[in-house]
Amino acid sequence: MSYRDVEQCFKDQNGEPIISRSTIAGIMYEVKAEYEDFCRSDLSMHDVVFLFVDGVYESVRGYTNNQTILCCWGICSNGYKPLLGLMAATSENEGSWNHFFEDMKRRGLRQPLLVISDGNKALKNAIVKSFPLSKRQRCIAHKMRDIMNKTPLNIQSEIKKELHKIYYAEDRNEAITGANEFIKKYGDKYPSMVSCFNEDVDACLAHPDFPEQLRRFIRTTNLIERSFVEEKRRTKIIPCYRNERGALNLVFAVLIRASYSWRKVKMDDASLVILRNIKRMIDPNDNNVNFLFLKSAA
Repeated sequence: MSYRDVEQCFKDQNGEPIISRSTIAGIMYEVKAEYEDFCRSDLSMHDVVFLFVDGVYESVRGYTNNQTILCCWGICSNGYKPLLGLMAATSENEGSWNHFFEDMKRRGLRQPLLVISDGNKALKNAIVKSFPLSKRQRCIAHKMRDIMNKTPLNIQSEIKKELHKIYYAEDRNEAITGANEFIKKYGDKYPSMVSCFNEDVDACLAHPDFPEQLRRFIRTTNLIERSFVEEKRRTKIIPCYRNERGALNLVFAVLIRASYSWRKVKMDDASLVILRNIKRMIDPNDNNVNFLFLKSAA
């Protein structure tokens, strides 16, 4: 709501505003301070297992292609899903993502086991550079949409079923076998479709390496996409922000409060054992006893 909207909504019996513009400005100043504290917060307290990254765009004066806001959520070994990072950037280029990741690492973020993202090439390169020990999962919802855009209408239903068998296979070997058969079956008939399917296929099939109980949370970027839906529901009434700070204040206020209401992801003992073993395989030299899942699975 704008300052004027707030004044009109909160009036006394005489029609006078109960909440003044100065009061509203004070509240927004507190949000600004809260965001600045958030940007300095210690991330080493979070035992992040899965990392979700994406960007959202808001209309800000002076930005011809809208203001980019880079976002990062996590799923921790205790099941909580905290908002970890939020930063304004000129665009989703590799340099912006690298700066974003390095800032979170400076604040104590350790290497997650898996980073989930869309197919942005600049983002992919930044993930590989900043988190070299982490596995990378390509969002299969985005990927399937890309493949469907290159698939003739008369076979889309058939292709969706084939892709579902591959992307939702019980284990990685079954998924790889299905992917190879898909390429052989359709490679000559529909080369553009198969080329799109084959691009980054290993990253699309990273999730079967993780506990079956958790795969539905990590196949896609739905966690962060749902938060953007909530954010857009609040910001769509604002045609254009006056400046970057105003955009960040409102986006942060919506997302941080959304994170408080997310339900925990259940992490049972068997899943924690598997996560512990994956951690030891990708980084055998990390003996950090602060990792909660190492304690929980011991």
